[in-house]
Amino acid sequence: MGFVFESENLGDYLLELDVVDYSNSIIKEKIEELFNSTQTEIEKAKIAFEFVRDEISHSWDIQRKKVTCHASDVLKYKQGICYAKSNLLAALLRSQGIPTGFCYQRLMLFDTPEKGYSIHALNAVYFQSYKKWIRLDARGNKTGVNAQFSLDEEKLAFSINKELNEEDYSIIFAKPNHKTIAVLKEHTDALEMYKHYLPENI
Repeated sequence: MGFVFESENLGDYLLELDVVDYSNSIIKEKIEELFNSTQTEIEKAKIAFEFVRDEISHSWDIQRKKVTCHASDVLKYKQGICYAKSNLLAALLRSQGIPTGFCYQRLMLFDTPEKGYSIHALNAVYFQSYKKWIRLDARGNKTGVNAQFSLDEEKLAFSINKELNEEDYSIIFAKPNHKTIAVLKEHTDALEMYKHYLPENI
């Protein structure tokens, strides 16, 4: 896929944001635990990706009502939907000087178009040593979902079926989409939010 960039300035993909709060003490503690000065950017990215993918539960998968948004809360409660988990992965990587953006797909919410669509969030990471962006999806694996850290071939959580009006957006955003953050901040029941209120387009 040919990417389109919200900003041509790599520095914009390193900024600390309200929901990408990598100066928060709980994130600083995790940073010290996960990373050290001998690791390469690729090693750090793989460690962070696998931590968020495997150790932070997807709220729908575990059927928990708690809604998280800020990266620090996602880490504190160890759960969140894809919008929240992408905030945490961005926070961990940006803290290490690794440019990280936000990407989106439009997917069927469940298994048929009649059940509606939603926007799915993932991340794009820029590797200086490769001089290229790689998309990573830390949504969390389960039956039928097998996202992996891969530099050569994308191994995302979901493939797109254009015939069913699904879409893979090519834009790499420096900030999370405002609709995704708004829905997290407006709701307190993650299960009801997931079923009925997720945005259908960016």
